[in-house]
Amino acid sequence: VTHVGEDGRARMVDVSDKPMSAARRAVASCRVKLGQDAFELVAQNQLAKGDALAVAQLAGVMGAKRTADLIPLCHPVALSNVQVELSLDAQTHSVLIRASASAIGPTGVEMEALTAASVAGLTLYDMCKAA
Repeated sequence: VTHVGEDGRARMVDVSDKPMSAARRAVASCRVKLGQDAFELVAQNQLAKGDALAVAQLAGVMGAKRTADLIPLCHPVALSNVQVELSLDAQTHSVLIRASASAIGPTGVEMEALTAASVAGLTLYDMCKAA
């Protein structure tokens, strides 16, 4: 399976021959390192912009649902579930983000999991940048 056609140009992969009932699941994670002051503000929910962890979690879910709008050759997927979990690591002043996506269908959901983790991380950073 390739995203390159016979003419050498990018194309969407044809998944019409793949089973429609295949269970798909993917997990992705990232870590956002913060300065000590920003980390403490996040941990105490004292950021001027509000609850960074809650906003980042929701943004990650929303990002997963919009993956096909962001990645040009990605198939739209009817997601069954998206979970985004954020946990604080006081030792490294960082936030670990773990995202999972699942669906039933002919194509995988790894891009949705990766997008969820990325968008959650970007949102967390945005919420903290004024700290």
